[in-house]
Amino acid sequence: FIVHSELLGSQGQFPLTQNVTVVEGGTAILTCRVDQNDNTSLQWSNPAQQTLYFDDKKALRDNRIELVRASWHELSISVSDVSLSDEGQYTCSLFTMPVKTSKAYLTVLGVPEKPQISGFSSPVMEGDLMQLTCKTSGSKPAADIRWFKNDKEIKDVKYLKEEDANRKTFTVSSTLDFRVDRSDDGVAVICRVDHESLNATPQVAMQVLEIHYTPSVKIIPSTPFPQEGQPLILTCESKGKPLPEPVLWTKDGGELPDPDRMVVSGRELNILFLNKTDNGTYRCEATNTIGQSSAEYVLIVHDVPNTLLPTTIIPSLTTATVTTTVAITTSPTTSATTSSIRDPNALAGQNGPDHALIGGIVAVVVFVTLCSIFLLGRYLARHKGTYLTNEAKGAEDAPDADTAIINAEGSQVNAEEKKEYFI
Repeated sequence: FIVHSELLGSQGQFPLTQNVTVVEGGTAILTCRVDQNDNTSLQWSNPAQQTLYFDDKKALRDNRIELVRASWHELSISVSDVSLSDEGQYTCSLFTMPVKTSKAYLTVLGVPEKPQISGFSSPVMEGDLMQLTCKTSGSKPAADIRWFKNDKEIKDVKYLKEEDANRKTFTVSSTLDFRVDRSDDGVAVICRVDHESLNATPQVAMQVLEIHYTPSVKIIPSTPFPQEGQPLILTCESKGKPLPEPVLWTKDGGELPDPDRMVVSGRELNILFLNKTDNGTYRCEATNTIGQSSAEYVLIVHDVPNTLLPTTIIPSLTTATVTTTVAITTSPTTSATTSSIRDPNALAGQNGPDHALIGGIVAVVVFVTLCSIFLLGRYLARHKGTYLTNEAKGAEDAPDADTAIINAEGSQVNAEEKKEYFI
């Protein structure tokens, strides 16, 4: 019964190991465990079947290999400064009858070198086709390369993978083709290398682009509504790379006509006092080593608006006229005129002063007409009395009225006077 138990115990013993992955240059820990062990020895061997440790005794002279823990249930060793040649299958052996083994595969990751960007020559002219290549070597497995421009990933790229001379690592490269414009000037193009050996911290290479382009020109006036007598500043805003030379100002295709009044200061044209002769087309021209560009501004000088309104003079004159009219007559026309002038809305309106003036003129005409009628009435009344008096003087002996007037005293003189009056 005892022998049978020993056989069962021997059959229940079995070494347990785990695969290990380590970055090149790091340290690998190889562990072998046995749940049940009756004082049976444990041993670690390398891929070349060389014994590394037998229990707690070191068998291979390699300073990189050290004992971590040794007991009846566990044998753990460490391999420091791991190289790619250390990769392979390691064996843990339990010396039972028969010997029982367990395999553990050591994977060594090749760290990619810092990437390099090639193909950029400064400066690049606007519109040229640029080809940039990013390359990194020594990765195992092959690294992944991604491109970014202004933090935006570029997908349309070429990818190439080549095996290194050691037949274990890889050199990968990626090529980016694009046509540049002025918006690319100063932009950072980034090549990013992702690999599992980098612990989620990718390696990057960056290239800042320098693009040369012709100037862009724009004229900005100091006021949108230039008026006669006022100053005006025209600013020539020019952008380009290289920076444009001092700008050139012209008017209607020729030089500025009045240098004393039209002063050029840097990129500004200062016209001190505007007048109608300044009307025309002003041109600003900027030039750099790449090319030339220009912009035009059509100047139209406007009249200064008249700020003297007739309401400051006419209402007082109209009011005086209406007051005189009211004192003399109370006709409906005068009342209407008075009402119109006393209405504040009429004075405030645009046509108020014209209506008041017309009302005043009508009032004066009415006044003059009434005065004429009054004087004519008095004259006719006096003339009629004189005629009746002369007629009565000669009426006693005269057969008719005409004879009576002739026979009256002073009839010759009076008759002539009356006839003249009637005429």
